[in-house]
Amino acid sequence: MNGKETNRHPIQSIALSLAAGLCLVGATGCQVSLNGQTLPSPYYLQDDVQYFPAGPEFKLPREAAALKAARAEEKLNRR
Repeated sequence: MNGKETNRHPIQSIALSLAAGLCLVGATGCQVSLNGQTLPSPYYLQDDVQYFPAGPEFKLPREAAALKAARAEEKLNRR
């Protein structure tokens, strides 16, 4: 064996080890928040469930009532 072949083998094994380590790191999951969405972790089945109850469909009832009253008042003032 010459010197070039013995040097190539450790470099290849190091590169293969790094590639295998990168694959292992990529295969394991972690919970990440990305663009406002939470992506699951490998333990998502054990996570607690968050429940947000439904709110009112129309979110501006006071403003709508004030506009309705203003229209009614304007209609009375025109007569």
